[in-house]
Formats: sequence, structure tokens, C-alpha cells
Amino acid sequence: MSAISHLFVYGTLQPGHARWPILAPYAADSGVADRVAGRVYDTGCGYPAAIFGADGTIVGRTYQLHADRLDEALAVLDKEESSVPGAYTRVIVTTSAGTPAWAYEYGCGLELRHIDSGDWLQSGVSDPGL
Repeated sequence: MSAISHLFVYGTLQPGHARWPILAPYAADSGVADRVAGRVYDTGCGYPAAIFGADGTIVGRTYQLHADRLDEALAVLDKEESSVPGAYTRVIVTTSAGTPAWAYEYGCGLELRHIDSGDWLQSGVSDPGL
């Protein structure tokens, strides 16, 4: 499964946001604007939650990860994503560009508010720089 070398992000792992410095050393490119089927939510915690495969579209970016650091990148990201409330787990998605990619999906435990546009960054929700 680690043959998948792309990561789809939709929240604080994007450039200019709190967790970008965690992803940046592992990104092999500047990413491409992309979309995935599903729904995105405001958690009220300064970061979003996504449920993939549901009706709707999630707006984000897809990054290729450095092949020689892929296992390290996934271990670091898994640790970070599991450190916040929401029981996030890494899943495989297929982007609108047809790229198989890893992404982090919400599990449970938070009150969620659906973001109709599918774009957390444009929703007006602040990122307090976790």
C-alpha cells in the first residue's frame, strides 16, 4: 500500500496553514488543485474534518511525496493526524484527476458543521496556528 505516493490535503496541511511545515519537507512538488468525492466539515477546533465517498465534493490539493522518504512521511503524518480529537485515519482516495492518494478521514467524537462549498479554506473558518 505504500506504493501510493500522493497525498490529498484539504485543511491545515496546505501551504500557509498550521500543519504545512510538517508536510513541506516531504512534498516533492508544489501540489495541484484537486477534488475528491465526499463532504468536508468545520470541527470548531480550527481544522476541518472530511468523510470521503459521501455525496459532495471536497476541495484541496494533491502532492506527490518524495519516494525515498515516503514511509517516514506517512509515519510522521499518521502521528500528527492521530494527535488531534476526531480519530483521523489514513485512507486511500481517488482524486478528480484520477490520482490514487492518501488522505486523512474523520472518525468520531466532534460536533461537525457541514461546509456546503466543500472548501474549508474559503469557508471563513480561522486556522489559529495549532
